Amino acid sequence: MTHSHTSRVTLPATEHEAAIELPIIGQGTWYMGEGQAQRRKEVQALQQGLELGMTVIDTAEMYGDGGAEEVVGEALAGRRDQAFLVSKVYPWNAGRQSAIDACERSLSRLGTDYLDLYLLHWPGNIPLGETLEAFEQLRSQGKIRRFGVSNFDIDELDALHALPGGDDCAVNQVLYHLGSRGIETALRPWTRRHDLPLMAYCPLAQAGKLRHDLFGNPVVRELADGLGITPAQLLLAWVTRPFEGHRDVIAIPKAVQPAHVEENAAVLTIQLDDDTVARLDDVYPAPTRKVPLDIV
Repeated sequence: MTHSHTSRVTLPATEHEAAIELPIIGQGTWYMGEGQAQRRKEVQALQQGLELGMTVIDTAEMYGDGGAEEVVGEALAGRRDQAFLVSKVYPWNAGRQSAIDACERSLSRLGTDYLDLYLLHWPGNIPLGETLEAFEQLRSQGKIRRFGVSNFDIDELDALHALPGGDDCAVNQVLYHLGSRGIETALRPWTRRHDLPLMAYCPLAQAGKLRHDLFGNPVVRELADGLGITPAQLLLAWVTRPFEGHRDVIAIPKAVQPAHVEENAAVLTIQLDDDTVARLDDVYPAPTRKVPLDIV
């Protein structure tokens, strides 16, 4: 394990935006904003994460029915420029006008006038061309800087790329962790070829049909102990490891406890050696053929 400068992933330049480098560990907000009891802790956790360099904050209109966006808005009051802010639109709100309305509601809850990145939360029934038109309008109005997608498999990405402006898609956010490696057989090679970075949700396997107790695995524990890091740090360092020599994944774990926030941020400087990666491959091998996209 070597400690180096913060590892980063590059979002490619678009016609309107310069390329930008983002830290490999961001902050997720799923299950935030669901009650007042935790709210102060959630706000403080996000602010602590920002101070520790986890500047990507990911939320969605779905989380807590907008409650998570309100928590993020509170956390970013007076420090909006420190964050790279991501939110997501429901597929049924992704129409030519409905996406614009949904985005404006999100902006209002977030207390900001723009998003750095706006994602279609998962593929839906509204034609992608309509969603792209809405995204382009939001971009031209300065309400979003970039757009992307979430839970898209290869077929959907092919369909997106075939549309005018579809190749401006900045990110695909998918479920990815050591126990769910299906994206590695076909999807990740596709995104690499198209220079499309990934965001990994549930990087610690807290959810999904392939939910695993990765923390309880003896090899995971042994390797983490040997490196002087926690199992969670090992799993996050694995998710964000270079793939074919190239870093292309930003993980977005959620944390509310100050110690967990600190633990996540420390992964920004952890790099796993080849032996560690090989041992983990032995215990949790990638599938040898394409499997359906794992989603929550």
